Amino acid sequence: MPDNYGGFGPARQTSIYLSGLAGQTPAVPVSIDRLESEAERVLSPSAFDYVSGGAGGERTARQNIAEFDRWHLVPRMLRDVHERDTRVELFGTSLPAPLLLAPIGALDIVRPDGDLAVARACVATGVPMVVSTLTSHSLEEIATVLGSTPHWFQLYWGPDRDLNLSLVQRAEKAGYSALVLTLDTRIIGWRNRDLSRGYLPFLGGVGLANYFTDPVFRSRLAKPPEEDLPSAVLHALRTFGDPTFSWNDVRFLSERTAMPIVVKGILHPQDAVAAMEAGANGLVVSNHGGRQVDGSVPALRALPGVLTEAGPHIPVLYDGGIRHGADIVKAVALGARGVLLGRPYAWGLAVGGETGVREVVENLLADFDLTLGLCGLTKTSELTPDIVVAA
Repeated sequence: MPDNYGGFGPARQTSIYLSGLAGQTPAVPVSIDRLESEAERVLSPSAFDYVSGGAGGERTARQNIAEFDRWHLVPRMLRDVHERDTRVELFGTSLPAPLLLAPIGALDIVRPDGDLAVARACVATGVPMVVSTLTSHSLEEIATVLGSTPHWFQLYWGPDRDLNLSLVQRAEKAGYSALVLTLDTRIIGWRNRDLSRGYLPFLGGVGLANYFTDPVFRSRLAKPPEEDLPSAVLHALRTFGDPTFSWNDVRFLSERTAMPIVVKGILHPQDAVAAMEAGANGLVVSNHGGRQVDGSVPALRALPGVLTEAGPHIPVLYDGGIRHGADIVKAVALGARGVLLGRPYAWGLAVGGETGVREVVENLLADFDLTLGLCGLTKTSELTPDIVVAA
């Protein structure tokens, strides 16, 4: 390609093609379908089903992906797209693209040291990591690996307020720049795949490091986790989720942290209003990847109504079914400030560890950059509703 053909996408393409000329094809499948199939091949059946499964008949998980087919891009021709800028700003931080890695718990069932491998891939790409409450390494360990790469902490609110606050205070001290508060997991959805296998990774202590290292949590135990793991696990499971979780709790938390609070799980416009009134600084339109309510509205279909209530000053992020660069283009054109990527990077982790995550992210960024340019646009900020039409 000519030297003056700018952008990350062409550079990534060139690298892959030149490797092919030398007889080397990508070790991590470029095709998302092939990537998922390869992850299924290398993972245990229980681990694959836990990562890839959804609630009930998994209709919502499938519809999250299919919903993107309801929108078509309208490329514009013969515009100068020589230089492209995919950067966005969120809460005063510049990001290389409108992309973050969504919080996924129990990544060690996918690959040993999975949390740290994902963190290293984020450092390599500059893409922010949203670190789950349910990691197998402490939030401080993960933050140390991430260093100056932007990182947010995701909190599952539980019935122990002191524990919730302790986790938040630890995240602040460790340098996390935003708090993602998940709303849709007060109780766990009916997940056929996991139930059929009788499999819940946390029962073996996986993904519970943030609890086991927390001084408040440890103070609740008769013996520390190192001496009585089963009792610690059972207490952690009792601590996870709170059916009484309310907007008053969101307000309580917003008054006790300096981090911006981004609430995740918004689908109804009135919930967007309630969240903002409770002190939320950002919203994530999400149905938890179809893992909670089977038959829920597809997340992309819920996006416009939430955006209307949020207005121009509250950033709205999108989560659900992101698989291709065109999906990012569509979600941002419809008004999302950025998107969260979930299952595909876990599949990359399964297939290639840190390298697998990095290549999945780099391929998605390249696809996004190329699609942006091919639509006749040079900046993420130029993505507006006029470049998409409803099917």
